[in-house]
Amino acid sequence: MTDTDSARPAEGEARGPRPSRLHSLMRFIPLIAPVLLWAVPCWVLLHAGQHWPLAVALVGTAVFFLGLAGMPLAMVRGHGRRQQDWAAIIGDTLLGASWVLFTWSVLLGVLLRAALAVTGVGDSQDRARIVAWAVLGVTAVLLTWGYAEARRVPRVRRIDVQLPRLGAGLDGLRVALVTDTHYGPLDRARWSARVCETVNTLEADLVCHAGDIADGTAERRRAQAAPLGTVRATHARVYVTGNHEYYSEAQGWVDLMDELDWEPLRNRHLLLERGGDTLVVAGVDDVTAESSGLAGHRAHLAGALDGADPDLPVLLLAHQPTFVDRAAAAGIDLQLSGHTHGGQIWPFHHLVRLDQPALAGLSHHGARTLLYTSRGTGFWGPPFRVFAPSEITLLVLRSPLTATAP
Repeated sequence: MTDTDSARPAEGEARGPRPSRLHSLMRFIPLIAPVLLWAVPCWVLLHAGQHWPLAVALVGTAVFFLGLAGMPLAMVRGHGRRQQDWAAIIGDTLLGASWVLFTWSVLLGVLLRAALAVTGVGDSQDRARIVAWAVLGVTAVLLTWGYAEARRVPRVRRIDVQLPRLGAGLDGLRVALVTDTHYGPLDRARWSARVCETVNTLEADLVCHAGDIADGTAERRRAQAAPLGTVRATHARVYVTGNHEYYSEAQGWVDLMDELDWEPLRNRHLLLERGGDTLVVAGVDDVTAESSGLAGHRAHLAGALDGADPDLPVLLLAHQPTFVDRAAAAGIDLQLSGHTHGGQIWPFHHLVRLDQPALAGLSHHGARTLLYTSRGTGFWGPPFRVFAPSEITLLVLRSPLTATAP
C-alpha cells in the first residue's frame, strides 16, 4: 500500500503537478467576481429598459456600488488579519445574497424575458419590469428559506452500506458522521448542543467528525465546540483535520478534540472489534496539511495503515473526497469525507465538481473502494443553504455473510 500518486511528471516538468482547473480559475475570481456579482444584477434590475423614475435608478445604483465596495472590505476585516466577527458576518451575508441575486438575474434576465417576448406579454418596458420584480421575489424567497435551512438542526440521512470484506460480527455496525460544522462568527453554541443531542439519539457504535470543525482558533470557538464532548458512542469517537483547521492553528484543534475525549486520527488507526470480527478505522490529515508548514502534519496513508492486517476491512476518514484516488489504490473499503457542502448555494456545485470527484452521497471508485461524501452539518461563510441541505449521516455497515433485516 502507498500514499503517493503513481502518476509521474513528464521530462522537463520541473514545476511539479499542474494545478486543478478550479485552482487555476481561483486566481482570477477575487478580481472579477465582486464586479460581476454586483454589476450584473444592477443592470438587470435597474438599467435594462425598466425606465424607473430617476430617484429610484440613482438610489438603486448607489446601493449596488455600496455592496460592491463594502463586501470585499468586510470580508478582509472579517477573515483577514483582524478576524473581526461582525465584519465577517456582514461580508459573508453580502456574498451569499449577491450570489443568489446574480444567479437569478442571469437566469430570469434571459429565460423569463425571452418567454415574455415570445408570448407577446406587454411592451419592452413591461417585460423588463416583470423580470426585475421576479428576480427580487425569487431572491427574497430563496434567501429566507436558505437562511432557515442553514440554521436548522440537520435532518438525519440513513444509508446502508454493504462492504464485501466486512465480517458477520460487524453486520449492522452504526457509524454516525458529522463534518464541516464550521463554528464561526455567528455564535452557534445552542445549535451545536442540539446537533450533539441528535447524534446521541442514533445510538452509534462509532461517531466520526471528518474535519472543518470551525473558522477561527480553538481558543476563540471553544464554547461552540464544547458540546462535542457530550457525544456518545459505544466504541469510539474519531476525528480528522480539514483544510480550515490549517487556517486556524490546526494543532490547537487537535488538542481540543483530544481534551474532549475524541480520538484524533492523525495518520493512524484503531481497531474496532465486535462479534469476533475486526474493522480498521483509520484517518489522515487533510491534503492541505503539508503545505501549512506545521511539523508532522501531512496526509500519509501508509502511516495510517502501518501495522494493520491487510486482510481486514478498512474505514478511512479523509476530509476531502479527492483523496479517494489514493484510497482506491490502497484497496480501502470505505472512505468518509465532507468538504463539498453539496455546493451549499446552488449552482455553486458546478464549480465544486471541477475540483472534487464527488459532490454528495455514495460513489464507487476503483475495484473495491466506496466513498461517502457528506453535504456537511453546518455551513461556511454565507449563512444560507440553497438546494443543498445539511445532514447528519447514519451509515449502517452490512456484511454479505449474513442475512439482515432492514
